[in-house]
Formats: sequence, structure tokens, C-alpha cells
Amino acid sequence: VRESNFTKLCNTTTLLVVNNSYPGPEIRVHRGDTVFVNVHNQGNYGFTIHWHGVKQPRNPWSDGPEFVTQCPIQPGTNFTYEIVLSDEIGTLWWHAHSDWTRGSVHGAFIILPAENETYPFPTPDADQTIILESWYDGDYKQIIDDALAAGVSPRQPNAYAINGHVGDTYGCPNDTIFRMQVDSEKLYLLRIINAAMNEHFFFTIANHTLTVVAQDASYVRRFTRDYILISPGQTMDVLVSANRNVGQYYMAIRPFSDSSAAPIDNITTGIFQYTNSEGGLNASLITLPVMTDTDAMINFLDQIRNTNVSQNLGINVPADKDIKTRAFIALEVKNLPCNTCAVGSRLVASLNNVSFVSPSIDILQAYYNRNMSGVFTEDFPLNPPVFYNFTGDLTNFNTPVEEGTRVIVVNYGEGVEMVLQATQMGAGGSHPIHLHGFSFYWVGTGFGNFNNRTDPSTYNLVDPPLINTVHVPGRRWVAIRFFATNPGVWFMHCHLERHSSWGMDTVLIVRNGKTKKTSIRPPPSTMPRCPGT
Repeated sequence: VRESNFTKLCNTTTLLVVNNSYPGPEIRVHRGDTVFVNVHNQGNYGFTIHWHGVKQPRNPWSDGPEFVTQCPIQPGTNFTYEIVLSDEIGTLWWHAHSDWTRGSVHGAFIILPAENETYPFPTPDADQTIILESWYDGDYKQIIDDALAAGVSPRQPNAYAINGHVGDTYGCPNDTIFRMQVDSEKLYLLRIINAAMNEHFFFTIANHTLTVVAQDASYVRRFTRDYILISPGQTMDVLVSANRNVGQYYMAIRPFSDSSAAPIDNITTGIFQYTNSEGGLNASLITLPVMTDTDAMINFLDQIRNTNVSQNLGINVPADKDIKTRAFIALEVKNLPCNTCAVGSRLVASLNNVSFVSPSIDILQAYYNRNMSGVFTEDFPLNPPVFYNFTGDLTNFNTPVEEGTRVIVVNYGEGVEMVLQATQMGAGGSHPIHLHGFSFYWVGTGFGNFNNRTDPSTYNLVDPPLINTVHVPGRRWVAIRFFATNPGVWFMHCHLERHSSWGMDTVLIVRNGKTKKTSIRPPPSTMPRCPGT
């Protein structure tokens, strides 16, 4: 991992990347494999790597979030990650998990079926990874460092990209466009990853339909649309048939936003190109929803269901009697006074009014060794301190935000329910919430404020999707459930990178069970040392 120069938008930028490539190299494995990746830091500052969506059973040591499960890999050193796969299948990804370095340090992690295992959908003739990205002219780490010092939101990206290509809509004649070569009447599996820093995306291919078959490395019941919606951190597997007239068709992305802090409304293009096609492209064939189309967002999300029921594989949703920990978590952004900030205030994000503070020694080490005090406290509030009209038009109030490293602790094997409540604090809008170490069942959603007396009766406990990153729409709530059967220290955070940087994070600690196989594995002897230790 080192700095390399890249030229886009008629400007050359130095980025931290893996193996001199943007995006980074793709890793392909099979379900149930164990993978070893040796990361050499030849860059200018420390970082870590996270294997997004890999549960890492009993092995939080290789999960990767900086100062949560490890300290950074310092320049001139290396660390070998052991990536333990279990039931994941399909498309995941890897990315840096330090500051904003994931903006340029990321790549696909593809999990193919195990030997003698088949797809629960028509077998594609070929597959293609499609990574959606935010492109900044400038150092990603410096961008967030400057914004935090000033107390303001980081600047918007200069462009969006598809597999590192910004396409033909930004006005620089030297820019390249991603081309996917296809043969007529063949079936293709698109492995779509949203690696953008802060943008949800609509995605489409002109004059073709998209059939969603998996999300977050778990199969879903097939459904077909003209577009998909994919949030930062999420992955989707999508079938597309090259069954139209031979030609060249635009593929395109456009941001979605239900926030008053909207992203730049740019369309970025690629080309779905039939072999031996001639003739030009027809941009008028692109049919994407407008950026603020919340109906298109809800209509898409409402289609996602688990396919295991129809395949008689069963699901394992915690029932009411299994739930031992219930959390109602309000997602907030506030603008607080700051005498040292350039604008006299600073943006702070929180979960239940607690803004996460990253320690200087990783939480996993402190928890496992039990000989370090003052690193974290086990008192994250399971309810907000004040109940108000979360989805009303109140955008700020002066309740002081608590800052600290406060974690949730649960017993091994217990059922957990979390209700994630979007609020209009700050700019409002959607939040993609990612939980490390688990896939969870997305059992419910609804408009407005969650009502704990009536809303649980609307839960889908029959075929809820099994995912690792859930889209919490603006002015709505989402409920998730899972069994805490993975002992360890697991980060939970908003995958809008600016919100995570402002503190919309917490940590879930799952205590050891009663046996060796239900307990955290011992740490490797090569863990990176923390600064000052």
C-alpha cells in the first residue's frame, strides 16, 4: 500500500492505493475458505483494513476497524490478516478503516459457491464487478482532517466513478469510461458495490431490466426493476440479460438524497457494449429516478425479501421470547458551539446523544486483556435521554452531546433487537448503518416515530432479509434482530463517512460463551502495536 498518482478531470492527484491500482485488486475465494492477506504499509501514515461483511467467527483480531479491534499498521511495517469465512456467499468488499482512507483503499471480495454448490437462480454465463465510488481531487485524509478542524462538513467529491472511471459527463476530454463487453443472448451477474464515501446511488442500464438475487452476501427472493438503489457499504448481486438489439447502452449512476444536505446531482456513465456493436450511444434511454425521489427509494426497499423460506432452508429470526437486549437508538447530527472552529460551531453526530470518541488503545485489546482501565465504559444508553418528535421539523436543540467511548455489552447467544430511528436533527435524511461481525435480520420499517406498543405487530418474521448494512430512510425507523453468537468486539456505525467521523458510532461487545468454541480466539503474536505501548 503506497501513494501513487492518478489523473482524472484533467488534474493529477496523489492517492494511497493498493498495488498501484484504483480500485484495488479483487480477491476471489469460495464459501467457507480461510484467506490470509499480508498488508505492507509503504505509505506515509498508518491505516487498517476491514473485510466488510465477513463475520470472522471468534476472530475479531482480523476485523480491522482502527482503535476498535486493532491499532494501525504503521509505515514500514506489515500485518497478515486471517479472514475466516462461514456462510457468506456472493459479493462483499474490503476497504481501509482509518480516517477517510477507504476512499482510495478498497476492492471487491468475491465469495463463489463451494464445490458442488449451485446458485439458486439461473447460472450466469459470466460475472462483472462494478464498484461505485466518490472521486476527490486531493488527499482523502487531509480532506476530513481539515473539515474536523474547521467544524464543518467535508467538501463534496469532484465526481462519481464506476470502477475508477468518471465517464463522459464531466467535460475533460482525457477522462475514460468503463466498458462492459457482452455477447448477445448471454446472462451476466453484476456484482455491484457502493464504495462511495457519502452517497446512496440509483443504478441502471438503459433499455435493460435488472433482477436482484443477493444483497450483502446473502441470497434474496428474486425481483426485477429498471433500477436499483444501493447505499454506502452495501453490495448487490444483479442478473442482466443481453437480450436487446446489438448496440451500446449507457449504464449510469445518480445519487439519491432525502436530506437537506444534498450531494451534487451528477450522472456518471459507463457502457454496456454488445460484441460487434456499431453506432452511437443514446443518452435519452437512461431512465433514472430524480435524486430526491423518495417513492422510488421506498418502492425498491419494499421488494427485498429473504429467499431461504421458499428454498426450505429456513431462517433463524429471534422470536419475542428470545430477545434479552432491546435498544432504541436515535440517529442525530447537531450543530454545537465551538470557540476554536472557523465558523464558531462544529458538527457532531451521535447515537442516543453519545458521540463516539476513538481511544488511543484498541478496545479489543483492552477488553481481552482486562488489564487496561479508562479505554471504554460499558454503559451505552439503550434509549435516548430525551424523547421528542424525532421525525418532526425540529433540526437542532441545545441538549449537550455526551462524548465518550461507551459500548453495549450482551451475553453470548442472546437475542438482540435494535430499532434505529432516523431524526431530522441536522439535515435529516437516510443513514446506512453497518454492524461488524454479524448479518442481521431486517424485520421492520415504518414512517414517523417508532411506537413500541403497535409497531412490533407489523414486523416481518417470516422472510426478512439477512444483511449487514441497513438503509434507515429519513423520517422513518428500521428494526433489526439477530442472535449474539459471535463473541468479540464489533463496531457499529453509519457508513456515511462524514457521520462516522463526527461520532455516529458505537461498539457491541459479545461476551464469551461457556466453551472454547464459543469464546474469542487468542490474539496473533503479530498484532500491530499501539502508539506509546
